[in-house]
Amino acid sequence: MTEPLLSVRDLRVSFRTEEGPVIAVHGLSFDVGAGEVLSVVGESGSGKTVSLLSVLGLVDRRNTIVTGEVLFRGQPLLTLPERQMRRVRGGEIALISQDPMTAMTPVHTIGAQIAEQIRAHEPVSRAAARARAVDLLREVGISAPERAVDRFPHELSGGMRQRAVIAMALSCNPDLLIADEPTTALDTTVQAQVLDLLRQLRKLHNSSVVLITHDMGVVAEMADRVVVMYAGRVVESGPVADIFNDPWHPYTWGLLDSIPPLTGARPKRLVSIPGAPPLPGAAGQGCAFAPRCRAAMPQCLTPPTIRKGPGRMALCFLDAGLRDGARRQVRAPEQVAT
Repeated sequence: MTEPLLSVRDLRVSFRTEEGPVIAVHGLSFDVGAGEVLSVVGESGSGKTVSLLSVLGLVDRRNTIVTGEVLFRGQPLLTLPERQMRRVRGGEIALISQDPMTAMTPVHTIGAQIAEQIRAHEPVSRAAARARAVDLLREVGISAPERAVDRFPHELSGGMRQRAVIAMALSCNPDLLIADEPTTALDTTVQAQVLDLLRQLRKLHNSSVVLITHDMGVVAEMADRVVVMYAGRVVESGPVADIFNDPWHPYTWGLLDSIPPLTGARPKRLVSIPGAPPLPGAAGQGCAFAPRCRAAMPQCLTPPTIRKGPGRMALCFLDAGLRDGARRQVRAPEQVAT
């Protein structure tokens, strides 16, 4: 096996508070191979975004404690001096932020911001950087890029701003793209266009992608492998086909069952996950999902067992013999419309 492009091992993130440290991420581990799309999925508050921002060193170290090991091409990132980290961040690893409006400075044109990033990583002239910005805007599908390059972020629609953010992320041909909810707040048509753009750019630049999302439909369309997070922990991971065809963890069942089926009998009502995720630091020693799980057992109050298979794992007491029956029981309230 070749060495992964990005390797994260036992990443832990906690925040300093007046009551003491609050743990937000518990022992996150995953690998990203060259040219691979890894999707990190879970509800809001699962720890997806803070994990990847910690990998990039974009958290406030005065109030945040980050431990573990993060290797990019074998180079440790967590201990890298900030000056060297700036060369990696934006140049070799790029971030597509969740909100394109706040990701860009409102008082500078989009062309100036893209050109600034290019000149920060490459020894090129202002004119060359501007010309590259125009080419990037054309590449991501913005019409009349020669005029759009001089527009301010507020002069663009949400979809166009997202394309501009993607253009900025690709300005230095990064080997790894971290896309944080790139389709949030976009209508369905624009979502499809942005996802199609990411696929084209992955093929064109052979970039790896870490896609942070809560939309399982986006996961099915884009990902090669999936990491499911809940309450700061990885509760299941594996190839996308295995996760969708044979999910092991009840939380993954809930995420998948919340998607309206395209074939078969039409359910009268979708199966929902009761309750809400726990606040950071509020989960006990047992399974964090147990209070919301319809398949919970008494032993779920203790640290759950790690179930492993070829290329996949799940943090759950349910073994293969109990899994099918438990999922049928969870789906029992579902009624089919006549």
